[in-house]
Amino acid sequence: MADCCNDKACEIEALHNRQSSTLKIVLGINAAMFIVELIAGLIGGSVSLVADSLDMLGDALVYGFSIYVVARGARMKAKAALFKGGIMAAFGFFVLGQAVYKVVFPQVPVFEAIGAIGLLALAANSICFALLWRHRVDDINMSSVWLCSRNDIIANISVLFAAVGVWFTQSGWPDILVGLALAALFLRSALSVLRAAITELRAINA
Repeated sequence: MADCCNDKACEIEALHNRQSSTLKIVLGINAAMFIVELIAGLIGGSVSLVADSLDMLGDALVYGFSIYVVARGARMKAKAALFKGGIMAAFGFFVLGQAVYKVVFPQVPVFEAIGAIGLLALAANSICFALLWRHRVDDINMSSVWLCSRNDIIANISVLFAAVGVWFTQSGWPDILVGLALAALFLRSALSVLRAAITELRAINA
């Protein structure tokens, strides 16, 4: 009987199992943090926290879809990446709307809530980032997932800057500006993922 380690099919199956296990863990972390950040953001009146919570929700949906396609072909993975890009774009535009609302109806958010929840989210996303690191170049599916995780770290650090800015200025503008920056990050990442997915689909169909 051939050694499983020398069997390419067995190696691929083992890789898919590792990817699936990792995705399930990060999905659970993001789903939990979405609830925590959304509640804190709504209670504290923070655009940046609401933006980050929606990013967490988007990631949870992305991870769930990634688990579904992890053992499927290149076409399905490219379509999954297309779906992820669409989610990123949708949340980017939603946060833009939230920022405009806060400009029209200004309020000073609770900087203590922004800072505390921001630190918790950074810790959670750092765990996800570490778990996904070794899978970042496996395929387009895992590459787009890792990109989401990288963006989360940037977003969490930005939220902490928003907390400091609100505390220092006693104004909601730092929170709004960070929210706008996060929206721009979502939209830029969405464009990158969508381009890669379209290129992959074209190559498959060629």
